[in-house]
Amino acid sequence: MTAAGRATSEDASEEHQLERRRRLLFLGPHLAPALRTAIEQMGFEVAATPADPPGAWHDDLASADVIFADWTGRRRLGEAEAIAATRAAFVQQLAVGLDTIDLQAWADRKVPVANAAGANASSVAEWCVASAFITLRSIAWADNEMRHGKWPLDDLIARGCHELASRRVGIVGLGAVGTECARRFRALGCDVSYWNRHRRDAEREAGATYLGLDDLCERSEIIVVAVALTVDTHRLIDAERLAVMPTGSIVINAARGEVLDESALLDAIRSSHLGGAALDVFSTEPLDPVSPLRSEDRILLSPHSASSTIEAVERIGQVAMANLRHALAGEPLDHVQNATSPLPSWKD
Repeated sequence: MTAAGRATSEDASEEHQLERRRRLLFLGPHLAPALRTAIEQMGFEVAATPADPPGAWHDDLASADVIFADWTGRRRLGEAEAIAATRAAFVQQLAVGLDTIDLQAWADRKVPVANAAGANASSVAEWCVASAFITLRSIAWADNEMRHGKWPLDDLIARGCHELASRRVGIVGLGAVGTECARRFRALGCDVSYWNRHRRDAEREAGATYLGLDDLCERSEIIVVAVALTVDTHRLIDAERLAVMPTGSIVINAARGEVLDESALLDAIRSSHLGGAALDVFSTEPLDPVSPLRSEDRILLSPHSASSTIEAVERIGQVAMANLRHALAGEPLDHVQNATSPLPSWKD
C-alpha cells in the first residue's frame, strides 16, 4: 500500500471511531467532575444538561447509548422516553428507587434498567436513627428557639422528651435500608420488629421480630418507613394505621412520600395523638413552599437527602462505573431490576 493509501485508510479508521464513539446521557442535577472524567476515559461522550428547560433533554434520548437516570425524579423515564431512546443499551439509576422509571416499558424494548441496590443503605439508616434522636428530644425545635433569643428549657420539658433506648421500633420494609436500621436501633437498646411483604431469613432480620403490619403499628412507638413504592404500598401507612399507634409515637419516612398519608399524619400530630414525625420524602417534590407540613414544628423536614453523604455518592458511582465496564466487556450488568436480560445490547 502506498503512503497515500495508508494515510487514507488511517483517516477513514479514525473517522469511523469518531462516528462510533458512544454517548452517555446524564440526567441528574449534578455530575461530579471526577465521575465525568472517569466516564470520558472509558471512551464515552458525555451529554449532561441539568440546566435545560423542562423537556429539552428529550431531544438527547435518540442519540444516547447509555442513560444515567435522574435520581431526583424530575426527569421521568416512561414509555415515551423508552420509545425515543432507540440506541440505548441500558439505563442506570444512580440510586435505589425506581418508581420514576417505567420498568416494563424499557423491558418491552429489551433495555435493562439497573439500580445501585444497597449502596446508600448505611447513609439512609444513619439518617433514620439521627431523626429519631432529634424528634424524640425536640432538638431541632430547641435549636430554632435558641437562635431566636429564647431559653426554652421549661417549654422543652413540657413538650415531653424521651430516650431512644427501650423504645419499640417498627420497621416497614426490610430491604437493605431496613436491615441496617434494625442493626442500629437494636445496638441502641431498642426493641425492634419489622413487617415485610415476605418474611426475611435470620441474617437479613438482624435480630428483629417479624409481625403483621397492623400488629406492628399497634405496638410501635417509632415507625420507620423504608418500603419501596408500588401499587400495593401506596398510602400503606394511612389514617387507620396511624390511629392505632400508641399515643405520643413518631413516624420516620425515608421511603417515598406516597407510602404515607401526609394529611392523616398532620391531623394525628395536631390532635396530639402522635408526638411527631421526620420526613425525608414527600408526595410532591420539591415540597410546596406553602405546604402545611412546613408549619408544624413537631415535624422534622429533610429535602430527600437521607442518602446524600460523600460515602454513599462514591459507592453509587462505583456501582455505575462497574456496570459501564461490564457493558463494554459484553458482560451482564449488576442489579438489573426489570424483566429483561441483564446483558446490554449495543446498537452499533
